[in-house]
Amino acid sequence: MKKLIAMMAVGLWLASPLVASDPSPLRTLMTGDESRGWEGVGRLNIGRGGLCTGAMISESLVLTAAHCLFEQSTGARVPPKEIEFLAGWRNGRASAYRGVRRAVVHPDFSFAAGDKAARVVNDLALLELDQPIRKSSVRPFAVHSRPRKGAEIGVVSYAHNRADSPALQEMCQVLARQSGALVMSCSVDFGSSGAPVFVVQDGKPAIVSVISAKAMVRDIPVSLGTSLEQPLAELMQMLTDGNGVFTRTQPVSRPPVGTFGTGAAGPGGAKFLRP
Repeated sequence: MKKLIAMMAVGLWLASPLVASDPSPLRTLMTGDESRGWEGVGRLNIGRGGLCTGAMISESLVLTAAHCLFEQSTGARVPPKEIEFLAGWRNGRASAYRGVRRAVVHPDFSFAAGDKAARVVNDLALLELDQPIRKSSVRPFAVHSRPRKGAEIGVVSYAHNRADSPALQEMCQVLARQSGALVMSCSVDFGSSGAPVFVVQDGKPAIVSVISAKAMVRDIPVSLGTSLEQPLAELMQMLTDGNGVFTRTQPVSRPPVGTFGTGAAGPGGAKFLRP
């Protein structure tokens, strides 16, 4: 699998050398002061212990990676009723808990597709929460256009080894862009799928991409993400057209915190290594 991912990355982005300044270290957001402004990023509990990251782009919409919504063992879609968004999850508590009413996956994404590059480009999903989050401390993020090569970016993410608090990488870099995908120097791991990639716009963070996979290029660890403009517009239109409708009949059952089974992501699920 590692060789396959590396070959895919090399095939897409080897045309130009990967040169970047050293990224900043990951900083775990342990306290309320450290987390302030990032509460709109949350942990997604998916299926039977799966873990991904998501970010609010409105009071009722959460952006994440499409592959998070599939069972790796069967390729089946995880029902929206088995997904929960924990906004600002930190040290055993969330700023808000919400279930998911509807979930739409980009129409050109195929979990079983052999074209790995296409899966990265279209690896985007949108979740409609069962109730809006209207709290002054939990603010949605704006969405910005695709960053240029060399742009400084940042990532806020959860991962299998830091599932109880988010981590912020304040500075990494866009190494290349091609065919609607980005290759970045940001540090990511299992569970970081769906994590928002930010630029600072007018002093505020705005989302420019969503983490899809990690890879190695010329022995350099990189992360891969999709651009947002057209794919996100298409997902919004799908929701407007009424696609992905699901009506919950019972509350989401919360899996024990810190456990991982055979859900959509994390060990045993739709692994972060496969975009």
